[in-house]
Amino acid sequence: MPFHDRKDAGERLARALQMFRDDRPVVIALPRGGVPIGAEVARALDAPLELLIVRKIGVPRRPELAMGAVVDGSEPVTLRNEDVIAMARVSESEFAAIRDRELAEIDRRRQRYLGQRPFPVLADRTLIVVDDGIATGATIRVAIRALRIKHPRRIVVAVPVAAPDVLRTLRGEADDVICLETHEAFGAIGLYYDDFGQVPDEAVLQALASARSAKRS
Repeated sequence: MPFHDRKDAGERLARALQMFRDDRPVVIALPRGGVPIGAEVARALDAPLELLIVRKIGVPRRPELAMGAVVDGSEPVTLRNEDVIAMARVSESEFAAIRDRELAEIDRRRQRYLGQRPFPVLADRTLIVVDDGIATGATIRVAIRALRIKHPRRIVVAVPVAAPDVLRTLRGEADDVICLETHEAFGAIGLYYDDFGQVPDEAVLQALASARSAKRS
């Protein structure tokens, strides 16, 4: 197993990201699994920790298979995986229903984690987008698309582990991609962690509070 848990992965990823410390980056974590990793990166780089709430749009009866993803915002951004939609024979009404359900979950999480706190100004900033791994790439790609609208100076995708074919695609969409481990026969992200338990809402709130307290001190 390459990583003991998300904290271990975050500490190791932070060491690989030290080159960006002088850029005064903003760490953007994808909840919930990316938050413990993002917290370690933000602490090591003395950077603010922010959330971008993205949800996978899973195929009916096979929710682990992504047919797209959606990200929160005044105008939600949706990414469609047309190959998967066609293969699974998903109708437009089915796609829309699942997308709307995921948007409702995004709204719940935004209210739970952020309340009325506005999203920070990201123009001309280096953004380090962190998750606990990348399998299909749908979630991270829609995150990149949504963040481009904010006009950052640079978008860096940083993950402990990812599928190699997805990394090749992401290198054409992000400005930099940092990945510690990649394997041809990829499988599920959890296979690369000894401990890949669910991250509860309380852990996300604690990580955000700790990061904000560190920036104030």
